[in-house]
Amino acid sequence: MKHTRKGFSLIELLIVVAIILIISAIAIPNLLRSRMAAHDAAAASTLRNLNNSQAAYIAEFGSSIGYSDTMLKLGPGVPCDQTHACLMDDVLACASEPCLKSGFGFFLTSTASTLPISDYTATATPISLGQSGQFNFCATDDGVVRQEIVPSTTLGTALTHTQCTDQTKYLPLSK
Repeated sequence: MKHTRKGFSLIELLIVVAIILIISAIAIPNLLRSRMAAHDAAAASTLRNLNNSQAAYIAEFGSSIGYSDTMLKLGPGVPCDQTHACLMDDVLACASEPCLKSGFGFFLTSTASTLPISDYTATATPISLGQSGQFNFCATDDGVVRQEIVPSTTLGTALTHTQCTDQTKYLPLSK
């Protein structure tokens, strides 16, 4: 009599599971690095958009008002005015900074305490350095987005204008 075998043996199933685990061990770190790079790119893009929003803000409300000194002023409102300019979404235009988006916290500050606001510094810092992003980013009223040269730590506050423009710590991103 001839017996035909149906199904898989336990050894064959264990070999398949081992192969799947090996492939996963190779793929998951690459996936995490890709995700972190995507968050970094999104943060830089958000700072570019913030620079554009600031340019639109000063064009709309004039040099007697200057730039916005908070993210909230760039956000939505009814009606759109200098306190809610409708230039950014409500995720970034939060009332309490840092405003969280795509694994980063965003800050906006100015050295001016009264109108007109003549400068601003925007900061993007990973929520968890090395996991949600690799670098801190910043931008100032010169419209240049800068990246930290050597990753340091997640920032608890915004960078100052001087810190952001310090070429020993932050270099401009290429377009």
